[in-house]
Amino acid sequence: MSKIYEIYGTDAHEMTKALMQAAEVADRIAACFPRNANIALKPNLILAANPDDGATTHAGVLSGCIEYLQEEGFTNISIIESSWYGAKTETSMKACGYDKVCDQYGVKFFDLKKDKLRRVETPLRPMDIACRALDADYLIDLPVLKGHCQTAITCALKNMKGCVPDHEKREFHAEGLFEPIAALSAVLKPDLVIVDSICGDLDYEEGGNPVQTNRMFLGTDAVQIDAYGCQLMGLDIEDVPYISLAEEWGAGSTAVSAEDIKRLNEPAAAREYPQPSGKVQKLTRNVHADSACSACFGTLVRALHIADEEGFRSKGGAYKGKIYIGQGYQGKNIDGLGIGKCCAGAKRCVKGCPPTASAILEELRRTND
Repeated sequence: MSKIYEIYGTDAHEMTKALMQAAEVADRIAACFPRNANIALKPNLILAANPDDGATTHAGVLSGCIEYLQEEGFTNISIIESSWYGAKTETSMKACGYDKVCDQYGVKFFDLKKDKLRRVETPLRPMDIACRALDADYLIDLPVLKGHCQTAITCALKNMKGCVPDHEKREFHAEGLFEPIAALSAVLKPDLVIVDSICGDLDYEEGGNPVQTNRMFLGTDAVQIDAYGCQLMGLDIEDVPYISLAEEWGAGSTAVSAEDIKRLNEPAAAREYPQPSGKVQKLTRNVHADSACSACFGTLVRALHIADEEGFRSKGGAYKGKIYIGQGYQGKNIDGLGIGKCCAGAKRCVKGCPPTASAILEELRRTND
């Protein structure tokens, strides 16, 4: 059983280095590869958002990882990632300060939206996957532990979705996310996972409501890491079906015991890990989703959150009218408010792919008058 190394603090750079030193990562790599091994770092760069908002990997995680590896003599290091559907990766990487990290350490950043693809057989179906992810000698997964409006949690396993092209991302959502995420994990397994849980948003994957937990952890089994993330967030593994399915398809083990956790220090103040508020479920009570993409659904949730603060809600806590969203409504006539181009057949539709939160909010205000 693999160990999970855990550390508390607020300095992402130093915490990352300490975790890698404790886990003797350099020795693990050197046991299999030369010092010029192709090492790829895969952060979570969902959109152009400051990491302190709780959605994206802190630049300090990247810099700490790179500095540790370079001090150990590894020279061929790169950062690979693609933002979610509808967002520009280059804009997101600059917003997160990754361009400065690349300049400081002489490391290249590769936008996987522009990468060559290779079709790979998975337990579900053939998938197109970015070659830079597949061809890395040593792949390091650097996710944020946070909530997700469709899958409850996103961490190590779902972070690998950034290694598929936009057309695959849309297909993932059309298939319901759970099975394709698990299938991808069976063929694209990170060698190391370092989780940024310093201030992840426990409700929204696009951030905005950061929860300060001041913690990071490291492991070599992405399935085990996600299972531990569920424990921290007070969720059962059954609440996130792709985790057990990934185990079934050979991606790793869901077993986590207290003996598996090796803490490098103790928190300044002992307290339990904060829990998700459940607000997303309340806000989307009247939302009818069918194969909705995360970018579109997440933007809707953000608009509903603002609308809720302005008092646009019914007694039950959700928006009053019926809202429709997702690829499943393409070409259909809809009696309600449609979100995005897939719902163009709605009586009222907020256009875009995805539409902006401000455009959705404007329509919510207008229809709620």
